[in-house]
Amino acid sequence: MKNTPYFAQLFLRLALGIGFILPVMDRFGWLGAPGSPTVGWGSWTIFVDYTHSLMPYLSRPLANIIGIIATAGELIFGILLIIGYKIKLAAIGSFLLTLAFALSMLIFANYRAPFNYSVFVVSASSLLLSTFSSYKWSIDGK
Repeated sequence: MKNTPYFAQLFLRLALGIGFILPVMDRFGWLGAPGSPTVGWGSWTIFVDYTHSLMPYLSRPLANIIGIIATAGELIFGILLIIGYKIKLAAIGSFLLTLAFALSMLIFANYRAPFNYSVFVVSASSLLLSTFSSYKWSIDGK
Protein backbone atom coordinates (compact mmCIF):
# COMPACT_ATOMS: atom_id res chain seq x y z
CA MET A 1 0.00 0.00 0.00
CA LYS A 2 3.07 2.20 -0.17
CA ASN A 3 2.02 3.63 -3.56
CA THR A 4 -1.67 4.11 -2.73
CA PRO A 5 -1.51 7.95 -2.54
CA TYR A 6 0.29 8.02 -5.89
CA PHE A 7 -2.32 5.76 -7.52
CA ALA A 8 -5.09 7.94 -6.09
CA GLN A 9 -3.41 11.06 -7.40
CA LEU A 10 -2.91 9.54 -10.87
CA PHE A 11 -6.51 8.32 -10.92
CA LEU A 12 -7.72 11.79 -9.94
CA ARG A 13 -5.61 13.45 -12.64
CA LEU A 14 -6.87 11.07 -15.32
CA ALA A 15 -10.51 11.29 -14.20
CA LEU A 16 -10.41 15.09 -14.21
CA GLY A 17 -8.48 15.29 -17.48
CA ILE A 18 -10.77 12.90 -19.35
CA GLY A 19 -13.74 14.62 -17.71
CA PHE A 20 -12.63 17.86 -19.38
CA ILE A 21 -11.75 16.40 -22.78
CA LEU A 22 -15.00 14.46 -23.39
CA PRO A 23 -17.33 17.48 -23.09
CA VAL A 24 -15.06 19.41 -25.47
CA MET A 25 -15.41 16.58 -27.98
CA ASP A 26 -19.18 16.62 -27.43
CA ARG A 27 -19.41 20.35 -28.25
CA PHE A 28 -17.87 19.73 -31.66
CA GLY A 29 -20.15 16.80 -32.42
CA TRP A 30 -17.32 14.26 -32.29
CA LEU A 31 -19.26 11.99 -29.91
CA GLY A 32 -22.46 11.96 -31.97
CA ALA A 33 -25.23 14.14 -33.29
CA PRO A 34 -27.54 16.22 -31.11
CA GLY A 35 -30.19 14.04 -29.50
CA SER A 36 -28.13 10.86 -29.77
CA PRO A 37 -27.86 8.72 -26.65
CA THR A 38 -25.06 9.87 -24.32
CA VAL A 39 -24.63 13.14 -26.25
CA GLY A 40 -25.10 16.31 -24.20
CA TRP A 41 -24.82 18.93 -26.91
CA GLY A 42 -23.63 17.47 -30.18
CA SER A 43 -22.97 20.88 -31.71
CA TRP A 44 -21.33 24.15 -30.88
CA THR A 45 -24.61 26.08 -31.33
CA ILE A 46 -26.42 24.00 -28.72
CA PHE A 47 -23.47 24.41 -26.34
CA VAL A 48 -23.51 28.20 -26.76
CA ASP A 49 -27.27 28.22 -26.13
CA TYR A 50 -26.61 26.38 -22.85
CA THR A 51 -23.73 28.74 -21.98
CA HIS A 52 -26.03 31.70 -22.60
CA SER A 53 -28.68 30.16 -20.32
CA LEU A 54 -26.11 30.13 -17.51
CA MET A 55 -25.13 33.73 -18.26
CA PRO A 56 -28.37 35.43 -19.32
CA TYR A 57 -26.90 38.84 -18.50
CA LEU A 58 -24.54 38.48 -21.49
CA SER A 59 -25.45 38.91 -25.12
CA ARG A 60 -25.32 35.74 -27.22
CA PRO A 61 -22.10 36.84 -29.00
CA LEU A 62 -20.43 37.37 -25.60
CA ALA A 63 -21.71 33.97 -24.43
CA ASN A 64 -20.04 32.52 -27.52
CA ILE A 65 -16.73 34.14 -26.51
CA ILE A 66 -17.09 32.82 -22.95
CA GLY A 67 -17.84 29.39 -24.43
CA ILE A 68 -14.63 29.58 -26.47
CA ILE A 69 -12.61 30.60 -23.41
CA ALA A 70 -14.16 27.85 -21.25
CA THR A 71 -13.60 25.25 -23.98
CA ALA A 72 -9.98 26.30 -24.45
CA GLY A 73 -9.46 26.13 -20.69
CA GLU A 74 -11.02 22.69 -20.42
CA LEU A 75 -8.96 21.39 -23.34
CA ILE A 76 -5.69 22.81 -21.98
CA PHE A 77 -6.36 21.73 -18.38
CA GLY A 78 -7.47 18.29 -19.52
CA ILE A 79 -4.34 17.69 -21.59
CA LEU A 80 -2.02 19.03 -18.88
CA LEU A 81 -3.61 16.85 -16.21
CA ILE A 82 -3.49 13.72 -18.37
CA ILE A 83 0.14 14.12 -19.39
CA GLY A 84 1.18 15.37 -15.96
CA TYR A 85 2.68 18.73 -16.87
CA LYS A 86 2.16 21.89 -14.81
CA ILE A 87 -0.29 19.93 -12.68
CA LYS A 88 -0.56 22.45 -9.86
CA LEU A 89 -1.33 25.29 -12.29
CA ALA A 90 -3.80 23.15 -14.27
CA ALA A 91 -5.50 22.03 -11.05
CA ILE A 92 -5.91 25.61 -9.80
CA GLY A 93 -7.21 26.72 -13.21
CA SER A 94 -9.67 23.84 -13.36
CA PHE A 95 -10.79 24.62 -9.81
CA LEU A 96 -11.57 28.23 -10.74
CA LEU A 97 -13.25 27.29 -14.02
CA THR A 98 -15.48 24.62 -12.48
CA LEU A 99 -16.30 26.79 -9.46
CA ALA A 100 -17.50 29.57 -11.78
CA PHE A 101 -19.53 27.00 -13.74
CA ALA A 102 -21.04 25.54 -10.55
CA LEU A 103 -22.00 28.96 -9.22
CA SER A 104 -23.61 29.93 -12.55
CA MET A 105 -25.57 26.67 -12.53
CA LEU A 106 -26.61 27.27 -8.92
CA ILE A 107 -27.88 30.77 -9.67
CA PHE A 108 -29.29 30.47 -13.19
CA ALA A 109 -30.22 26.80 -13.68
CA ASN A 110 -31.51 25.53 -10.36
CA TYR A 111 -30.03 24.83 -6.99
CA ARG A 112 -29.74 21.07 -7.63
CA ALA A 113 -28.02 21.24 -11.03
CA PRO A 114 -24.41 21.62 -9.82
CA PHE A 115 -24.99 18.80 -7.35
CA ASN A 116 -26.76 16.51 -9.83
CA TYR A 117 -23.80 16.89 -12.19
CA SER A 118 -21.20 16.85 -9.40
CA VAL A 119 -19.67 20.14 -10.52
CA PHE A 120 -18.81 21.14 -6.95
CA VAL A 121 -17.16 17.73 -6.49
CA VAL A 122 -15.04 18.26 -9.61
CA SER A 123 -14.14 21.74 -8.39
CA ALA A 124 -13.18 20.48 -4.92
CA SER A 125 -11.22 17.59 -6.46
CA SER A 126 -9.25 20.04 -8.57
CA LEU A 127 -8.52 22.15 -5.51
CA LEU A 128 -7.41 19.05 -3.59
CA LEU A 129 -5.12 17.99 -6.44
CA SER A 130 -3.44 21.41 -6.34
CA THR A 131 -2.39 20.83 -2.71
CA PHE A 132 -0.07 17.88 -3.36
CA SER A 133 3.61 18.67 -2.93
CA SER A 134 4.78 16.19 -5.58
CA TYR A 135 3.30 14.39 -8.54
CA LYS A 136 4.76 10.96 -9.16
CA TRP A 137 4.19 9.43 -12.62
CA SER A 138 4.08 12.79 -14.35
CA ILE A 139 6.28 14.99 -16.49
CA ASP A 140 6.54 17.29 -13.47
CA GLY A 141 7.73 14.23 -11.53
CA LYS A 142 8.72 16.07 -8.36
